[in-house]
Amino acid sequence: MKEYMLLIRNLGDSKASFTPEIHKEFVSKCEVYIGNLKKEGKLIAAQPLIREGKTISGSTGAWKETPVNGNDLVQVGYYHILANDLEDAVAIAKGNPEFEYTKTATVEVRPIKMKEEVTGFTYPKTV
Repeated sequence: MKEYMLLIRNLGDSKASFTPEIHKEFVSKCEVYIGNLKKEGKLIAAQPLIREGKTISGSTGAWKETPVNGNDLVQVGYYHILANDLEDAVAIAKGNPEFEYTKTATVEVRPIKMKEEVTGFTYPKTV
């Protein structure tokens, strides 16, 4: 199996209209999704991200720090998964509850590079 990162993005306020009951239902479905991935041996890590922070750009001597705008399209979480191939990873991403509860969700599915071909450097992992 290969490693993939599912980068979950949504409008920061996409769930602002949720009642407490709907929010709890959404979180519960996320927990089931995570539990199923764990049972299938396909989950390495998953965590939501708080809608605050900073974006850093520039270079030494000319750094720019911009606050994350939690109302824009922001990364709201990630899943580090194992999948047979890109199509399998995409199928896993399509099962994410974000799609069921909001119309603004996107999931970027990216293979993870494990080794540099030029130097042979192998990236560390905690698994």
